[in-house]
Amino acid sequence: MPNKPKIGDRVRFLSETGGGRVTGFRGKNIVLVEDEDGFEIPTIISEVVVVETDDYNIAKVHTSAVPGMVPKSPQPHNNPPQKNDISDDPADRPITFRAPAYERKGGDALSAYLAFVPIDIKSMTTTDFETYFVNDSNYYMRFTYLLAEGNSWRLHYTAEVEPNTKLFVEEFSRASLNDMERACVQIIAYKRDKGFILKPTIDHQFRIDPVKFYKLHTFSDNDFFETPALLITLIENDVLPRPLVIDAQQLKQQMYGQSGASQQETEERGGGYVRRYDDQHSRGKSPLRRRNGDVLVVDLHASEVLETTAGMSSGDILNYQLDVFRRTLEEHKQNKGQRIVFIHGKGEGVLRQAILQELRYKYKRYTFQDASFQEYGYGATQVTIR
Repeated sequence: MPNKPKIGDRVRFLSETGGGRVTGFRGKNIVLVEDEDGFEIPTIISEVVVVETDDYNIAKVHTSAVPGMVPKSPQPHNNPPQKNDISDDPADRPITFRAPAYERKGGDALSAYLAFVPIDIKSMTTTDFETYFVNDSNYYMRFTYLLAEGNSWRLHYTAEVEPNTKLFVEEFSRASLNDMERACVQIIAYKRDKGFILKPTIDHQFRIDPVKFYKLHTFSDNDFFETPALLITLIENDVLPRPLVIDAQQLKQQMYGQSGASQQETEERGGGYVRRYDDQHSRGKSPLRRRNGDVLVVDLHASEVLETTAGMSSGDILNYQLDVFRRTLEEHKQNKGQRIVFIHGKGEGVLRQAILQELRYKYKRYTFQDASFQEYGYGATQVTIR
């Protein structure tokens, strides 16, 4: 029988190049192998073999665990080799089949999440974070994790995740949050060696708010990690989350059906581009504005002030964001001492420069400064009404 690995053993993968050190076990059939980069790889026990060297490509293997290999003992010169002592009893032969993936009752409804986990939950202002993909279903999932770079995307990770398993994706620092404003996860789901119900391809885009990563209450207890985590729902019980961008024509039809608004009223609202806070109660939107103590926080990101940017140029979007900025200051011009934080994002700095231009020449009596980095991250300006 093959030697069963123990914690601390060096092992090699049988079906692929590589290996590492055993750090633990998951159930009876899964061993956790830490590779040279520090990643833990869940592997079926029958797919690893204990080795005596760190060179996993040419390792000296305990050959009794490998099919077709015969252990040899050092022999004196001119002596005939001794017969191998491997028993021909079938019970002593190595296991070569792949164990079926674990399936649970109710797991045929797809659920998947992207999780952000603080490395040190007690030091929220300085800690780095880990990203995980959580597959909470009986399907295999092949996924890609992408981050936006201006108008294009960059692939950060892709892998296949076994059913009912979570997979480490990457570790990132707090400074990296400013390059993670928009993310996308794409998923295809399937089963191996059996029939299954076809599931839709998932393409979920979402915005990552750097401010949330400074607040402890953002991270909550969950079923997947021993520490609090921020979970982004990619799909849950076969239900897709609401997309970041809505079709403009569909949006107009919903508006007419709920309020009976005329085309003229729609044009007065900005040519069909509806502000989130105009209809937040009937449509269940998150408010554009929120309070942080006595500070009013206004998020000017296009995804927050516009339902859709379809058909809009960059100039159209910028003018709309500036219009929200001007109207906010106009509404609070009588509230002397009121502090307002405008979150404009880092990006290429176009919106920030436009806001500073307005403050220098149109709102000279107001004071302004960069907002608290610890509270709002990069890309926010605080204005005080005078």
